[in-house]
This record gives sequence, structure tokens and C-alpha cells, in this order.
Amino acid sequence: MEKVVERFIRYSKIDTASDPKSESYPSTEKQYVLLNMLIDELKTVGIKDASIDKYGYVTGTIPANIPGNIPVVGLIAHVDTSPDFNSTGVNPQIIDNYDGMPVFLKNNVVIDPSEFPEILNYRGQSLITTDGTSLLGADDKAGVAEIITAADILMNNDKIKHGVIKICFTPDEEIGKGTDYFDVKKFGADFAYTLDGGELGELEFENFNAAYAKITVKGKSVHPGAAKNRMINASLVAYKLISLLPRDQRPEHTEKYEGFFHLLSVQGNVEKAEIEYLIRDHDAEKFSIKKKLLKEAIHFLNHEFGSDLVSVEMHDQYYNMREKIEPVMYVVEIAEKAMKLAGVQPKVRAIRGGTDGARLSYVGLPCPNLFSGGHNFHGPYEFIPIPSMLKAVEVILNICRLVPEIKK
Repeated sequence: MEKVVERFIRYSKIDTASDPKSESYPSTEKQYVLLNMLIDELKTVGIKDASIDKYGYVTGTIPANIPGNIPVVGLIAHVDTSPDFNSTGVNPQIIDNYDGMPVFLKNNVVIDPSEFPEILNYRGQSLITTDGTSLLGADDKAGVAEIITAADILMNNDKIKHGVIKICFTPDEEIGKGTDYFDVKKFGADFAYTLDGGELGELEFENFNAAYAKITVKGKSVHPGAAKNRMINASLVAYKLISLLPRDQRPEHTEKYEGFFHLLSVQGNVEKAEIEYLIRDHDAEKFSIKKKLLKEAIHFLNHEFGSDLVSVEMHDQYYNMREKIEPVMYVVEIAEKAMKLAGVQPKVRAIRGGTDGARLSYVGLPCPNLFSGGHNFHGPYEFIPIPSMLKAVEVILNICRLVPEIKK
């Protein structure tokens, strides 16, 4: 099982950042480096049908080793890392027997328990961290390594009795496009799990409803010496719009089931400004109210200036998977039982984000999310305890053992 560590470190060193501004799929060619490697990895452990399609989806099948009409379970993880922070030159390091003290890394990065108290839960354990110059990529290369390690064990150990198991590694999850071309029927699973969660024990079947908004402000550029009653500064209008949205509904002021308006970017000059927002809420009604509030703020500004200076392009990205999971709650119960058998206490909570599983659940593949073990994703403070990775592999194996108990 320690192979999971070797695999993760090897995968993490490959730059696989996705690009939200790209029009290709996958969004970056460099994702293919790991995707193609994973075909070889799957074939090495004995999966004969490992392949990649034209969209970059790597798939493979673990055949059943017992007869019967057993549901087919899928295991899914994504290879891309967040474009929010440097992913080049990732240099993982292992801290043996963590002592509970601050972890000092390069670039004055300190994983300090006073700021990240969760690290104290892993005193005495070995941790993998970055060197401070990049993210680590446990989101979701830990999930990839855990699935392949479980596949290795299943393919080479007849003592674990299981039905057919489908595996898929996807690109572009971090930019919300991980399942754009995912063929659920071709994949052939009755239900699946993404290994894309955080700390030990996380089990999630709720997530945000999500929308993206791009707002454009057209200003009126006039020489500042003759600007009185003429100039309309697009950048100032943009900041006025930002001020109209509730301050207490920003990500830094919310937690648990509280939604938010996340200002993703703002740029501009006198003539033109552009704002990007992410809108999130677990509750469908509150989600709708948030989108309406943004439109009302825009209408207010256009009325104030007497013309349609401000416009918005807004679209929904994904929805809360709970609606699709509740009719098949046995998929959650299997995961809970699998964790308890591994000595892991399930921590059922709502995702303050989204996963590939959220979108897949809406196209016919119920897909809760399981822990992969990492913390502080998307930045230099990221770390993952090695025992959590080993437990993730154990949970996968337990799920595969339990699925044959279900009548298809």
C-alpha cells in the first residue's frame, strides 16, 4: 500500500494546471503528459482495456472475480491542478513524525498551527508538503494515486471478491469542464465515487449550486480637464457595482451552508471595465435570489446613469447533487460502512464547491465524493498525511467488497 506515496509524489511533479481561458479540450496540452502515463500505469497493474479517448478521458475496467448480477461501481479522479497558483517545479517533501510545530518552507511560507490548527490532528504522522514555491497537487493527484493503488491490489489479489469496477481519470475539473464530454452510457457504471475530497473521513453528497457571471461596463472617456458632467469612469462604476452586493456574502465571511458572491477578477480603465463573479449557494431558492440580486444591482446602475452602461452574461455551471443522490442513498450508506470498516469515522458534510460528481449525478450517474486526505488545496500551504492516503485506499477496497451485497 505504500506504493500510493511513491505514485503520488511522481504524479505531483508533473505540471497539469488547466487554463480557464483556453478554448481547447483538454484546456492544456501538458495534462496529456500525466494522462498518457496513467494508461501505462493501468496496463502495468493488469488492466488490459486501459485507453484514452479524443477528449482526454482515461478509462479502464477491473473485471469481476465472482459471478452474479452485481452493480458496476465507478471510481473517478481528475488529473488537472488549479490554475490559481504556481504548479511548475513541484517539489514534494516528506516530514516524518510531525511534531506539532510550525513547518517552515521556502518563500517565507509557514504552515503554522495557529493559522492551520487542523495540522495538529496529525502529530506523530508523516506528512507530504510542498517546498513553498508551488501548490502540491493533492487535489486531485492523491485521488488518482489512491485509485491506481487500489486497482493494483484488486487486480493481483483474488481474496477480495468484487464485481466489475470502472475507472476514469478526467481533465479540466478545476475549471468546471471535467465532464463536458463524459459519456455516462459508455462508461457503464451504475453509480460511482469521486476521490476528490479533503480530510480523512469526508463524505459528501451535497454541493453548491453554481453560476458564473461576466459583467461589462462601458464608460465615457473625456479629457479629465473637461470631464465635468461628461466623463463616466467605467472602473468606478464597476467598483460601485461591487459595493452594492452584500459584504457579508463574500467567501471570507461565510461557512458551512452559507452561499456567497465571489469576486473572481476586476480589470478596466475609464472606457471599459470587466468583472467576473462566481455565485454559489446550496439552497436552490437562495441561489436564485442571489442571481436576481446581481441583475437588480445592474438595473439600478443603468437607471442611475440613464443608459445601459452595464451588461451581464450569466450561466449556471452545476447544481446541488443532493436531489439526485437522495433516491439512491444506498450509495452513501456503502461509503459510510466502508469507512467504518477501515476504522475511519465518516464526516458527512456539504461541499463548499463542486466536483465532477455533481454534474455526473445530473446526467444519470449518482456520484458522491470521498476524501483523498489533503488539506489547504490550491496553494503553498497544502499538505497531505500519508496515513490518510493509506486509509483512502482501504476505503476503496471496502467499497468494492460491499457492492456485491446490493441487488442490481
